Amino acid sequence: MKRQRTSLAILLFFMVGIAGFTSTSKRAIKRNFSHKGPEGAVYVIIDKSAYELKVYDEEGWYATYPVVFGSKDLSDKMMEGDRKTPEGTFKITSKKPHQKWHKMLMLDYPNKASWDKFNLRKANRQIPQNARIGGGIAIHGTWPHDNIVVDDYTNWTNGCVSLKNEDLDEIDSYLPVGTKVIIRR
Repeated sequence: MKRQRTSLAILLFFMVGIAGFTSTSKRAIKRNFSHKGPEGAVYVIIDKSAYELKVYDEEGWYATYPVVFGSKDLSDKMMEGDRKTPEGTFKITSKKPHQKWHKMLMLDYPNKASWDKFNLRKANRQIPQNARIGGGIAIHGTWPHDNIVVDDYTNWTNGCVSLKNEDLDEIDSYLPVGTKVIIRR
């Protein structure tokens, strides 16, 4: 009897494990199909609490893409090395291919507003006096064939915004340098 219970427990363990492994849901793009592509000027809102990058155009909402960030702590970036994704209004300053993460849409972090927040935090002793603000924040892809990190909400970057490579290719095709990017929680 004890042997049967042990065998049943092992079988149940493997069945649950296989079901859990195969049931990983894929997070997909949501799109407004009322128009073919973004119309006119576009801008981006990245909602950290929803793990979404939303694109808006002159007609309103155009598409939503799943994204992930740096630290599991979704609060605002405080200083270099904290792996947090900064909040604020930025713009895309350049676009370039990347050896590890497919492509990078570089943001103008730190900008004046970022510096103002950083200096205020130093003055209020919220961060060490020798802290540095950091830089190099971008919207970029994942390692090749590693979409699972986006599908399972794995925050893995050093403070950047990461999305699936095919989604990055799509937004790269219609987000020009200069596009406004708002990151909020």
